[in-house]
Amino acid sequence: MSTSSPRRRLTPRAARTLAATGALGASMALLLGTASAAQANPADTIKPGEAYMGAGTAQENEGLKSRTIGPADTSGVQGIDVSHWQGAINWGQVKGAGIDFAWMKATEGTNFKDSRFNTNYPAAHAAGLIRGAYHFARPNSSGGAAQANFFVDNGGAWSRDNQTLPGVLDIENNPSGAMCYGLSTSQMRTWINDFYNQYKQRTTRDVVIYTTANWWNTCTGSWTGMASKAPLWVAHWTTGSPSIPAGFPTWTAWQYTDSGRVAGVSGNVDRNKFNGSRDRLVALANNT
Repeated sequence: MSTSSPRRRLTPRAARTLAATGALGASMALLLGTASAAQANPADTIKPGEAYMGAGTAQENEGLKSRTIGPADTSGVQGIDVSHWQGAINWGQVKGAGIDFAWMKATEGTNFKDSRFNTNYPAAHAAGLIRGAYHFARPNSSGGAAQANFFVDNGGAWSRDNQTLPGVLDIENNPSGAMCYGLSTSQMRTWINDFYNQYKQRTTRDVVIYTTANWWNTCTGSWTGMASKAPLWVAHWTTGSPSIPAGFPTWTAWQYTDSGRVAGVSGNVDRNKFNGSRDRLVALANNT
C-alpha cells in the first residue's frame, strides 16, 4: 500500500522510514530512490493505529524478488483493499477499471478508527462496488470480544443490501513487535474465537479471516477450528496459486500483490481476487 510525497509515491513502509530519519535523511532517500528505504524493518516504524492490511505480510515477503501481476492474476472477479494510506480515491474510476469489490480499514485495536473510512465506505457503495470493512487485530492490547464490539460499532456492521460484505478480521504478523503478539497458540485460538463469536452475535455473520499460511500455522499451531466457520482471505504475493493455512479447505479471497495499479488510486494498491463468479460474490454479501 502506498502514501504520497510531493515528488514521488512511496510505500507506507518507506514513508514512515523517511519520517523517522528526519528531513535530511528523507531528502537523501528520495534522491537515491525508495529501494533502500523499503528495506527498513517495518516493526521499527509502524505504530499502533497506523497499521494496514499487509503490514505484517510485508515482513514475511521481504526477500521476494518480484511482485509483478501476471495475466492469470487479473482474470476473474477483482478487488482491492485500502486504508488512509491511499489518500483520496476516485471510486467511479475504480469501478470503471473493472474492480468489483473492496474491503477498507475501519478500525484497529479498540482505540483507532481509520481517518478515510467514513469517506471511502459510502463512496464505494455509491459507485456500485460491493464493499466491506476490516479490523486490524491487536491481540496484545485487548480481548477479542472487545475488539469485535469496537469494530461493529465503528463501521463493521452488516446489512443485506447486495453491496455489503461481511467484516474481516485482519490477523497477521505483528508489524510493531513479536510475531504472535506475545500470545501462546492456545491463547491466540481463544482470542480469535472470542472475536468470531462476538462478531457473529452482533451481526449474524461469520467474520472473514485475512491471514497468511505462515502466520496462522505458527501462531495458532495450525488450528483447524475456523475452517468450517470463517471464509478465508489468504495473503500470498505470488502468481499461480496461494499457500493455504492448515485446516482451511480453500480460499474465498486472495491478496496476490501489494503492488497493483488501478485507475482512481494514486500509486500502488493491494489487489485481490474472489474465488468464484460475481453472483457468488453477491451471495457472500447477502448471506444466501
